[in-house]
Amino acid sequence: MRRYFNTEGWCRPDRHYMVRLDERLDKVKRLYVDREKYFVINRGRQYGKTTTLKALAEYLKDDYTVIAMDFQRISSAGFADEKVFVISFVEYLEKIHSGQKILRENISAEAFQELVSLKEKERVSLDKLFYALSEICGTAKKPVVLMVDEVDNASNNQVFIDFLAQLRGYYLDRENVATFHSVILAGVYDIKNLKLKIRPDSEHQYNSPWNIAADFDIVMSFSAGQIREMLEEYESDNLTGMDVETVAEEIYQYTSGYPYLVSAVCKILDEKLPEYEAFEEKKSIWSREGIAEAVRIILNEKLSLFESLTRQLDIYKDLRALIEEILYQGKKIPFNPYVKSVNLGLMFGYLKENDGRIVVANRIFEMSLMNMLITEESLKSDAFRCGERDKNQFIADGRLNMERVLEKFVEYFHDVYGENGERFVESYGRKFFLLYLKPIINGTGNYYLEAQTRDAGRTDVIVDYLGEQFVVEMKIWRGNEYNERGERQLSEYLDYYHLKKGYMLSFSFNKKKEVGVRTIQMGDKQIIEAVV
Repeated sequence: MRRYFNTEGWCRPDRHYMVRLDERLDKVKRLYVDREKYFVINRGRQYGKTTTLKALAEYLKDDYTVIAMDFQRISSAGFADEKVFVISFVEYLEKIHSGQKILRENISAEAFQELVSLKEKERVSLDKLFYALSEICGTAKKPVVLMVDEVDNASNNQVFIDFLAQLRGYYLDRENVATFHSVILAGVYDIKNLKLKIRPDSEHQYNSPWNIAADFDIVMSFSAGQIREMLEEYESDNLTGMDVETVAEEIYQYTSGYPYLVSAVCKILDEKLPEYEAFEEKKSIWSREGIAEAVRIILNEKLSLFESLTRQLDIYKDLRALIEEILYQGKKIPFNPYVKSVNLGLMFGYLKENDGRIVVANRIFEMSLMNMLITEESLKSDAFRCGERDKNQFIADGRLNMERVLEKFVEYFHDVYGENGERFVESYGRKFFLLYLKPIINGTGNYYLEAQTRDAGRTDVIVDYLGEQFVVEMKIWRGNEYNERGERQLSEYLDYYHLKKGYMLSFSFNKKKEVGVRTIQMGDKQIIEAVV
């Protein structure tokens, strides 16, 4: 069977093109499992947790007895109380045991039968379950490692907190009583936040019986080099003629190595774009233009990953406010994982730390968030309605006239908001330009904010429209010297995109400012500067 890029469920190297996990698995074994650590693989949704656990179970089987469970297999009713949970747990282990010869060979039949007999006893409780599990661990031929995937499925239930407490108790007393050599839990929610799910308003929401867990520091995102190695395998099979290194770097720039997004982009390039007339040649598909089109398709699809993102922002208003400040106002927010909104953004995988400050985790998330926020704002935005009204005059022969966009925005902004104060413009000026621009490129183009240049004074917007890129620097006027430095920076930044023309939108509070659009020549670069 021909291998393919997989976005549904866990990945297998014999069936799917995927980043090789050998180095990661070796680190997990050496640094955690061999050292008898209990830990949590806590990452955002579709971050490769299940794929990692499946591969790790296979990697460990020569040295350990691995019991791999998935709490999605136990229904919500199975967590109703201790007795129901214990019976559900035992029945699940029975099924695993019957299907795995290696497990039957390593576990004492007598000890396992004692576990199964719990189902028939009148008094069934967690302590009885752990007595039986301790006997299994003490008599097994190899040290027993317990893996539990999708612990979020259980984490709304008090019985799961009690289950963790039992694991903790046995861990602390393991010099005297047999227990699991290592325990690995996997889920989105950090175990210390389980109380937050059960009672979100409680002052005790961060209390957890899982304070014996080691911090899991293994990087699970993909590097550009790892993406390149995966694409080299694909190229060897398919002979597209792509520049593998350039394509890998471009995919990384959009995804920051978020596993699902990497696979999603590659899947569209492999399966969808060959049907598009604009991408008849394989080499043209695996290019910057092809990747930009794949991203546009992803952003227009209804993905569970983005639905989850939207849902969490509706629940956690402080997290939403934090993201709006980062995107709209260019605020540099110091990294501090003890701030609740920051911690939530890190836990869900929407934010990350970069040079000591908090940023959106990747460009695709940022574009999705911007689309969501702009769409919500558009319902009550005059700027969006004006962009919608004016949009037909900006496209000619399939090309976007960005200079004309700036001219009309200057007219609109000066007429409507020209008398507002400095704080108003700093907070909302860039938002209004993005609202104005959105209906003009909607459905055909996309834009994103360049994280490397974003701060309270300057933000670069990169616009992709039918394969053509436009760099628009939006900045707050800080005087002539600052403005000239910004022009030089923009000129240098255009080199990265191999462009000869750039655009600058300056929000100025100078009473003597000249509102309008002018052209500046910077060496071989032309800069169209608009001042409002």
